[in-house]
This record gives sequence, C-alpha cells and structure tokens, in this order.
Amino acid sequence: MNPQANLVFITSLLLGTTITISSNHWIMAWAGLELNTLAILPLISKSHHPRAIEAATKYFLVQAAASTLILFSSMTNAWQTGQWDISQLTCPVSCLILTAAIAMKLGLAPFHFWFPEVLQGSSLITGLLLSTAMKFPPITLLYMTSQSLNPTLLVTMAILSAALGGWMGLNQTQTRKILAFSSISHLGWMAIIVVYSPKLALLNFYLYALMTAAAFLTLNSINTLKLSTLMTTWTKTPALSATLMLTLLSLAGLPPLTGFLPKWLIIQELTKQEMAPAATLIALLSLLSLFFYLRLAYCATITLPPHTTNHMKQWHTNKPTSILIAILTTMSITLLPASPMILTIV
Repeated sequence: MNPQANLVFITSLLLGTTITISSNHWIMAWAGLELNTLAILPLISKSHHPRAIEAATKYFLVQAAASTLILFSSMTNAWQTGQWDISQLTCPVSCLILTAAIAMKLGLAPFHFWFPEVLQGSSLITGLLLSTAMKFPPITLLYMTSQSLNPTLLVTMAILSAALGGWMGLNQTQTRKILAFSSISHLGWMAIIVVYSPKLALLNFYLYALMTAAAFLTLNSINTLKLSTLMTTWTKTPALSATLMLTLLSLAGLPPLTGFLPKWLIIQELTKQEMAPAATLIALLSLLSLFFYLRLAYCATITLPPHTTNHMKQWHTNKPTSILIAILTTMSITLLPASPMILTIV
C-alpha cells in the first residue's frame, strides 16, 4: 500500500478513537466510531485476496448495523429524557439496545460470529489493530455508561463469551482464529466486571492489549499463521519461541505471570459483590481457553514435531528482533510484582 495512504488511514484511526473517547455527546461518539470503521476497511482489504475482501465486507456490515443501533439507542434516550449526554443514559430500552450494539462492536457472544472470520482474512498487523485499538472506543463507551447498564444481561453475555471463546477455540489450527477466540473469552471477563468496577474492566483491557500485542508481533516476526509452521520455528528463533510460550501462558492467566493479575482482581471483586457462583463459573470456563493456550505454547517450544509436516525446518538465523517485541513480551510476563502499585491506581 502507498505509504501516504497508509499514513492517512492510521491517522484517521487515531482521530476516530480520540473523538469517541473524549466526547460527551452521542452524535460525536457515533461519528468517531464511523471514522474508525471507514479507516480500518482499506487496511483489511489491502491484500486484494478474496478472503480479505470477504472479511472487509463482513466487518463493514456488522459495524454499520452496530453503529445504527447506537444511534437508535441515543435517539430513543433523547426522545424520553431530552438529553444527548452519554452519562445521562436512563431509559431502560435504550440501555438494552446500547448493550447489544456495543456487544456487536466488540464481538461479545452471542454477536461474536463475525470476529474470527474477519481476523482470519486479515494480516497479522491488521488483526492486532482489530483485536486491540478497534476495541478501545466501544470499551470506553461501556465504561462511561456502566452505571446505567443491566448487570444480569452483561453477566449472561460474559459467561456465554467465556464458554464459546474457549469451546470454539479448541479445534482451531490457525493462529489468528485461536487469538480471535482468545479475545472473545477475554471480553467476557471485561463484561462481567464493568458494572461493578469499571476501572478494573479498563485495567483488564490494558493488560489484555499488552499481551495480545506481544503475541501478534511475535507471530508476525516469525511469520507464523498456523500451528504446523509454529512447530518448526524453534530452529529459527529459539529464544523468541520460548518467550512466546511465556506470553501465551500469561494470556491464559497462570499465576506467576502478568495475565493472572486481572483475573485475580476480578474474582476478588465478584466475591465481594456476593457473586461467587458467577466467579466460579467464569473461572472454570477459562480452563477451556487454557487448553488451547497450552497447545500453542507446546507447539512453539517443541523440539520435535509430533507428526510429520510438509514444512522444511529452518536454520537458526540472527535476524534482529524489534525492540518493541522485547519490551512488550517482558511486560506481559513480569508485571505481577507491580500489582500493589497498580492496585493503588485502581
């Protein structure tokens, strides 16, 4: 793609996100979301592959429907209350429509169907943008309207997301689809806590974005799109493969690593809110995700493939790895000791 065009699209993405997260008026927030959608479409379809065009079309249709619902929700609320302020969402019907619209924007179950397909049709870097930057404006809208939302609906969608994200990722062999189902599962953890502790939901999103960026950039660096090629990367970059294993285990939420922090705090907060059954259920459902993370980690660091592959084993290369990958992987593994400081911020 032309560098100037690329710059325009990236700038539009940043501008759209900034408009949405800094606006108090529903129309401005909607305009920022639309700008975001229009900016990411050329980045999804830039390879001109039929799968990429299909992914861009699916993304456009789903996001257009979600944006329409957000506009309809805000208009219904303005009709009832005379307020266009985001924090003044008081009409119950508007709250339900807005929850459905943001669930479509994010890819929360049962509106998750589009996300794995769109991610599979995109490149790894575009997939990274779709999994992190494109989810920030809808999460911000959830944060700003959290006091008005229906807790029962959000908890139900959260548990459904954790279940479907874990269950449907079990038989995947494409790394992008596995990370898409991982994203759906993580969104369940954010949705279940956003009503009770919005700051904790944002903290979870930040740490999720950090670990997902580390995983996507590492996979992009070693040029791995499926498990069979991941099995042969240990000969090319052994240190990076070992770091990828730790990053994936951190995404799974295993205790000594950064990913354990948000799950620990969310379970603690849910227990304080007398929601121990919901906390137990979502913790058990995250074990499904743990299985495919372990399989990815196993494939990343294995010394011999368990079955014959058609891919030639590559010799170790001294290709320099980006300093950004080093920083992100280090942070996604070692931030747990900083949890007392993070807790004071939250």
